Amino acid sequence: MDTDVVIAGAGPAGLTLACELAMVGVRTVLLEREPRKPGFCRGFNLNARSLDAFDRRGIADRFIAEGHKVPVTSFGGLPAPLDIGSLGWEHPYTLGIAQTRVEEILEEHAAELGVDIRRGQAVHGFTQDDSGVTVNGEIRARYLVGCDGSRSAVRKLAGIDFPGTPTTRYVMLGDVETDLVPGKHLGGVFVIPRPGYVRVVVADPVFDRAEPITLAQLNSTVDEALGRHVEMAEPRWLTRFGNAARQAAQYRSGRVLLAGDAAHIHPPAGAQGVNLAIADAMNLGWKLAAAVRGWASPELLDTYHRERHAAGARVLLHTQAQALLAGDGIGPLRDLFAELSELDGVGRYLAELATGVETRYEMGEFATHPWLGRMAPDIPIAIDGCPTSVAKLLRGGSGLLLDFGGLDHPPLDRVDVVRAEPLDTESMDEGQVAAMLVRPDGHVAWLATADGRAEPGPLAAALSRWFGLVPA
Repeated sequence: MDTDVVIAGAGPAGLTLACELAMVGVRTVLLEREPRKPGFCRGFNLNARSLDAFDRRGIADRFIAEGHKVPVTSFGGLPAPLDIGSLGWEHPYTLGIAQTRVEEILEEHAAELGVDIRRGQAVHGFTQDDSGVTVNGEIRARYLVGCDGSRSAVRKLAGIDFPGTPTTRYVMLGDVETDLVPGKHLGGVFVIPRPGYVRVVVADPVFDRAEPITLAQLNSTVDEALGRHVEMAEPRWLTRFGNAARQAAQYRSGRVLLAGDAAHIHPPAGAQGVNLAIADAMNLGWKLAAAVRGWASPELLDTYHRERHAAGARVLLHTQAQALLAGDGIGPLRDLFAELSELDGVGRYLAELATGVETRYEMGEFATHPWLGRMAPDIPIAIDGCPTSVAKLLRGGSGLLLDFGGLDHPPLDRVDVVRAEPLDTESMDEGQVAAMLVRPDGHVAWLATADGRAEPGPLAAALSRWFGLVPA
């Protein structure tokens, strides 16, 4: 084999996946069709879930140092912002940071880990067999992952269907200099602050994506929506996007897998795209590494499709709902949602949707504990009297069996067995968690409680399912 994994696409999904693989010694080649980095920026935030995930790799501070913290979020343009600064999360804010800078930081990290990044090279063909994939007739690898965007060549070449709802309306977007006030929704015109300029978003009356947008077109459309003339200048990026929502029928076809926009597209409401791509990559990385190393259970790679397809479908659902709420002609519905968002628990629920922290994977029919399937809380703990945390213990990319005194287990391959003392008993779910098994992506796969319950079943079954460990 020339390499273990070929990844197509050096966006957030491809770069995060490359880092995850290289961190544990999986040889990775990253092909990016564009010879140069883009001169425009699509997105501008990392949500709380992405920051939690990067913290479990020890790189969250690299992003936090360059962004600005916003302790509120929104859902569908509702007038009252949702407060996330007081919800007790690890990162109780959205981080304002350009997608271009996110990609640069990830690429720097990938280079540190030895990823082979090749720009100006697209995937134009591949064949696969029982032992691997041959990409472009020359690179032999065990697996190919398409992270190459909504028009993914890998998805098309693999023959994977991309069903969903077509575009019914388009929106113009322009990064320009103007005297419009940021943060306002003015007669159907959104004005979003950006460093040194603003992003103007307005309904597109032309409805022809093939027609290039000019500054004059954007200006006249905004003028008509506002009923007055505004000055616009210095366009940095002019584009249009639609409200289509599509999802790949399968995230895996043999030795070919999909992640990021290659697997799903949705309305940009809520700025979920970058964060959904990162979550795909974090879920896939350790499972693909296990398959490369030969210890994955037969179903492990298939759980990638099951878990992330369900998570993606949920994001498609609520981003479509947000797009409708932000549209014209539904004032009463928006007013009702605004009232609901102020009820106890509803605002938190919407905030969790908007920031991704509600993501929970199915761990089995007997999984009832609220931690199961969710990102393990970053509990402050001590090992032999030395303070540390769950996030820090996951930075090597291994699984973690954390024992708080309710378990006596010998060392394991592929799983770090750690005996620890909680430093904050209140954070331990009122003292009920005695031990827990955490996957490399940070999600709780099994736990035992102080009263002797084991969920979703015996520990041996969980170790076999997720880490290919069979009891002696």
